[in-house]
Amino acid sequence: MSAYVEFKNVKKTYRTGEVEIHALSDVSFEINKGEFCVIVGASGAGKTTILNILGGMDTLTSGSVFLDGTEISALNKKMLTAYRRYDVGFVFQFYNLVQNLTALENVELAAQICRDPLDAEKILGQVGLSERMSNFPAQLSGGEQQRVAIARALAKNPKLLLCDEPTGALDYETGKAVLKLLQDTCRKSGMTVVVITHNQALTPMADRIITVKNGTVSAVRMNDNIVDIADIEW
Repeated sequence: MSAYVEFKNVKKTYRTGEVEIHALSDVSFEINKGEFCVIVGASGAGKTTILNILGGMDTLTSGSVFLDGTEISALNKKMLTAYRRYDVGFVFQFYNLVQNLTALENVELAAQICRDPLDAEKILGQVGLSERMSNFPAQLSGGEQQRVAIARALAKNPKLLLCDEPTGALDYETGKAVLKLLQDTCRKSGMTVVVITHNQALTPMADRIITVKNGTVSAVRMNDNIVDIADIEW
C-alpha cells in the first residue's frame, strides 16, 4: 500500500537576480491516510515551503509530490487551482475571514466552491460556535475566529487539512483548545491533518513527527505514545 502523501527528493530553489536560495534540498517523507502529522522546525527551516508545495500554492524545482495517488507536482496551473479548491483545506496563523460576512456565511462561502461540501451549520456546531453563527468576525474573539477558519476548511470536506502555525496569533489556553479541535477532528473523521509549528512541545500529540532543518528533513519518527493536547504544557 502506497502512502497517502509522498514527497520524493523534492528541491525548491528561488532565484533573486544572481543569487540562488535553496529553500528545500532533497526532501523525502510519507504520511499515511488519517494521520495527525506535525512538521516541526525553526523559523526559516523550510516547513512553510513544504506546506505551500503540498497545498498547490507553490511549485517545486525538482522531485515529485503525490496525494492519494495523484502527482500534484505534475499538475498545470488550472489543475492546481482545482486541487486547491477541492482537495485541500487551509488554516493559517491569521484567519483571513471576510469581514462583512457572518461566521455562517464565511463557512458557506467555502462550501459553495467544492464538490461535496459538509453542512456549514453542523460544522460550526462541531467547533463550538452554534451560538455565534450570525456574528461578524469583528464580534468574535481570536479563538472564535480561528474556529470559524477551521470550520470553513472542514466544510470543503477536503482530503487533506493543512495548518500553518494555527495557534500563532492565539493565547496559550485558546491555542490549546484549537489544537484539541484539530486533534479530535482527525480522530473522529479520519481526515489527514498536517500542522506546521516551531513549537517542539506539540510533537507528543502527533502520530508522525517530521523535523525540518536547513531545508532538509533531519528526522521522521512515529509516535507510539500519543498524548492528548490537554495534557501537554509549554
